[in-house]
Amino acid sequence: MTKPTEEILLNDRNDDKGLDAKTIACHIREMIKIIGEDPNREGLRKTPERFEKAFKFLTSGYHQNIDHVLNGATFSVAYDEMVIVKDIEFFSLCEHHLLPFFGKAHVAYLPDKRVLGLSKIARLVNMYARRLQIQERLTSQIAEAIQEKVAPQGVGVIIEARHLCMQMRGVEKQCGQAVTSSMLGAFRHNKQTRDEFLALVSQKRA
Repeated sequence: MTKPTEEILLNDRNDDKGLDAKTIACHIREMIKIIGEDPNREGLRKTPERFEKAFKFLTSGYHQNIDHVLNGATFSVAYDEMVIVKDIEFFSLCEHHLLPFFGKAHVAYLPDKRVLGLSKIARLVNMYARRLQIQERLTSQIAEAIQEKVAPQGVGVIIEARHLCMQMRGVEKQCGQAVTSSMLGAFRHNKQTRDEFLALVSQKRA
């Protein structure tokens, strides 16, 4: 039986502890030389080590899995109305240019027999965001994880994000924003459910 992609990623990372701090720092130091800078000048002397620490944090999602993040926080509750957590801020790295993209995720599900601890939804967003990503995959992974672990009647995820690979280079459009969605179960097949979710997401705070 083929192992899930997430399990393979975790095993590969655990087996290969070799991409260590010194290795990454050495490559960054060489890269600084290649662009014509002096890695030994005062402002850059510790940059390779700082980069390693930052990169390790920004890709820490590879060292987590769904069960670890949820930590058993699913509960049997007789509740069948929509649960929504909106405006979950996140930061991720575009896998094509290793530049940040960031924004907000809106996550909703329609419980069947179980509910998920609210903070765990934000933690799921963080887990998948802290990997090399594209926004489309990030959106789908969050929805599929909730569908798998809670088995609700449906899941809806909308992500709004700005991509520095589009703002700083390429077309250089500062106000461009990408919006992606993943609708599963009732959110895909029931227009009333989908419309309720969209209305709640677009609702402005008083």
